[in-house]
Amino acid sequence: MAQPSRMWIGSRVARMAWLPLCLLLVACHVDMYDQPRYKPNQTSAFFSDQRAMRPPVENTVAMGSFDPDSPLLTGKVNGELATELPMELTAELLEHGRTRYNAYCAPCHGLTGDGNGVIAYRGPLQVPSLHQDRLRTVAIGYFFDVITNGINRMYSYAARIPPEDRWAVAAYVRALQLSQYADVNDLTAEERQQLGAQ
Repeated sequence: MAQPSRMWIGSRVARMAWLPLCLLLVACHVDMYDQPRYKPNQTSAFFSDQRAMRPPVENTVAMGSFDPDSPLLTGKVNGELATELPMELTAELLEHGRTRYNAYCAPCHGLTGDGNGVIAYRGPLQVPSLHQDRLRTVAIGYFFDVITNGINRMYSYAARIPPEDRWAVAAYVRALQLSQYADVNDLTAEERQQLGAQ
């Protein structure tokens, strides 16, 4: 009796090995294609609020509502630096700007913006004062732009500080500048009296 050739045996084993693999792949497709899922507005026992439809993730932007050229995101109006805040100036905004400034800017620029922060004091870095004439008269969009893109040795904070917070910092920098160069004649008689008492 003739013995089967090795080639015939090898091809037969190879075909037998492929058969379970093919069956497994077909089974995977069916399970993934027909997987259990919720329909819109269906209830769910999995979530505590019993809703299958989940609320949008925080900071989700609706399609068509995002304007990448808005002054809020660029600091510019028609290609020029913004001269006004793109939001309402409030005490809360200034307070928020103060906390962001103290966290990100004060290490170099100092708490009062004089350029004598801890990093500038300990290192060979010379940080410009925010109270120099050039910076006191520049458009407020300049500060937003510098925080966003960086300048000289200062790197960009765009990835660390959201746009609204950058505007809050710019507003606080303007308040710092006003605090150091306020004109006494702009104060009321009552405010002058309070200054004299101190």
